[in-house]
This record gives sequence, structure tokens and C-alpha cells, in this order.
Amino acid sequence: MAPRLGPSLWRGSGGAGQHVIAPGAGGHPTGGRPLRCRAAALRATLAQASEAPPTNAAPTDPAQAAWLQRVHPLFTRELQKRRGADTPGRMAHELDAPGLRLDFLRTVWYESRRAGLDPDLVLGLIEVESGWRKFAVSHAGARGYMQVMPFWPRVLAQGDPASLFDLQVNLRFGCVILRHYLSLEKGDLALALGRYNGSRGQWAYPQAVLAAQKKWAQAGP
Repeated sequence: MAPRLGPSLWRGSGGAGQHVIAPGAGGHPTGGRPLRCRAAALRATLAQASEAPPTNAAPTDPAQAAWLQRVHPLFTRELQKRRGADTPGRMAHELDAPGLRLDFLRTVWYESRRAGLDPDLVLGLIEVESGWRKFAVSHAGARGYMQVMPFWPRVLAQGDPASLFDLQVNLRFGCVILRHYLSLEKGDLALALGRYNGSRGQWAYPQAVLAAQKKWAQAGP
């Protein structure tokens, strides 16, 4: 079960957004007044909910249960392909255990819905960003499932960047950042995805994420 998220996550200092950092979740803060000007918007988004329920609890939301039933079989098959199930000596994927897969998917559902995002979109973004690897680190230092840069916990929550390797913390930051970019782009998902990735105006990344979203939206048992 993911650790509980304390009040510091909601009441940290600082903030960031497009034109405050190099565009995207993988960017770097530039500091100064623009950085402080974005702080209120992002902190308000972070503060919209308090602690999440335990992610390993049985789902009580029928919509969540239906989503899990729809995506879990395909998710299992995709993980098998990624870890090379038929290749001797290939490292197992971190989410091979059925319990871990369900915990991951329930957290994707909760954090996506909490941020007003489509869970299929978030699952597809994680697929493109990290291949669902909890401990993925990019060449730029972005961390975890949603490849969040380590400055985000420091700027927004006075937190330890190591917390980005926690499932719930990583997804909460990633979903809030994407939701913020969607607001900045007035609902234009392709441009918001470009901001998230640091490639605004280029279409390869948004197209990859949207294709993955479509695949999960069409998944069936």
C-alpha cells in the first residue's frame, strides 16, 4: 500500500508552470517572479483533495470496477511482452505480481479521476513515458512512472525528490501537472501533452500518448 500523503504535500511553497520552467514536466525551473506567480494555481490543484484511500482496498465504485475489468487483462499481456516472458534470463517487470498490478491500476484510476483526467489517458502516458517502470530515470533526471522532474517536490511541497519513486506520490504530481497544463492550454490536449513532455508544438509525443489512450479505451476482457 502506498504511504499516506501528509499535509506538506498540499501546503508547500513555490510553484511552476509553462513559461516558468522549460516546457514540460521534464523541464527546469527558471526562478524569479513568474515561478511564484504560478505557485497559487498549482498548490490549489494539489490541495483539492486530502489523503487518498488505501489503494489495495476492494473497489467500491462500480465505474472503477468496470474499468479494472476492462483494462487488467490487456495490461497483463502488455507487461508480459515488455519483460520478454519467453526470453530466458530476462528481468521480470516490477508489476508482474497480480496484487501489484491491481494496486497500480487502482491508483491510476483514483489519481486520474481526482485530477479530472481520463484514466485511459494517464495509463497511456505512463506507457509512453516509462513503460510502467516505477524506478525509471531519464537522462534528464525525470523519475518514476510519470517521469516527474525532482525539482517539483521541492518547489511545490518542500518534499524529498526520492518520494517520486512512490506510486501514489508520483501519480499525484504527474496528474496535477498535466491538469495544470490542460488549463493553460484551454483544454487542448495535444498542446498540454507537448508542455508535459517539453516538446510543445511538436506532434510525435502527443500522437504516441493519444494512440496509447485509444488502445486502452478500446481494451476488453
